[in-house]
Amino acid sequence: MTIYTGRGDEGTTDLRTMERVDKHSARIEAYGSVDELNALVGGARQTGQADVDDTLREVQNHLHVVQADFANPEPDDEDPVVDEAHVEFLETAIDEADEELEPLTAFILPGGGDSGAALHHARAVCRRAERRAVALAHEESINETAIVYLNRLSDALFTLARIVNQREGVPEENPEY
Repeated sequence: MTIYTGRGDEGTTDLRTMERVDKHSARIEAYGSVDELNALVGGARQTGQADVDDTLREVQNHLHVVQADFANPEPDDEDPVVDEAHVEFLETAIDEADEELEPLTAFILPGGGDSGAALHHARAVCRRAERRAVALAHEESINETAIVYLNRLSDALFTLARIVNQREGVPEENPEY
């Protein structure tokens, strides 16, 4: 079997229901942005810090669930969907990292070491994915927990970027106005 089918050459693709939709549809934009985010998380995942890398691996699996959720406008009971347990996983990761971090008192510039900067980049793309999901929700019915998940994930990626930078001794910089 080859990787290419030619089915998308006309600018359409299949949803999980096998319904053909335009590649520029809000649903495709939403899960396409999540796919881009997942690739960035994969690139950021080799921080060399086992707890962070384990969290990011789990996030990558969650993002596949988000994509499947968005790709399926009519999920059955057996279909993968984002649920509260996914959100709770992120909240636990944020809370654990926050215990190690100094409280944030001002905005910081995204960046730092290679891993920290990659996580900040992933956070920014996560925000875009969230915006695409909100746009989809204005057009069609979707699982609102997936939007909550993306919102919480951007917070988690921000927190993980901070923790990685701190552990690597990279100071946070504040913007100058």
